[in-house]
Amino acid sequence: MAETDFVLRYEKGNFKSGFCILNSKKIAIINKYFTHEGKINCLIDIVKSIDVDTEKLSSKNQSLFLELSQTDIEF
Repeated sequence: MAETDFVLRYEKGNFKSGFCILNSKKIAIINKYFTHEGKINCLIDIVKSIDVDTEKLSSKNQSLFLELSQTDIEF
C-alpha cells in the first residue's frame, strides 16, 4: 500500500472478517495469525473496500488494482 495513503499492519486481533480498517487514520490491520492464503484474501477484500486514488499509482499497479478489484474470491 506504499502508493496509497493507507498503512498496512499485521497484528493479532479478533476481527470477524480477518481484518480491520480504520478509515479516519487510513490504517488497515490484518490478523497476523492468518495463513498466507488468508492474508492474501484479506488484502483483496481491503483493496475492494477502500477508496484509492488510482492517479497516484504506477501504471503496473493501476492494472493490478483493476484486476484485484474485479476478483471474486471462492473458498
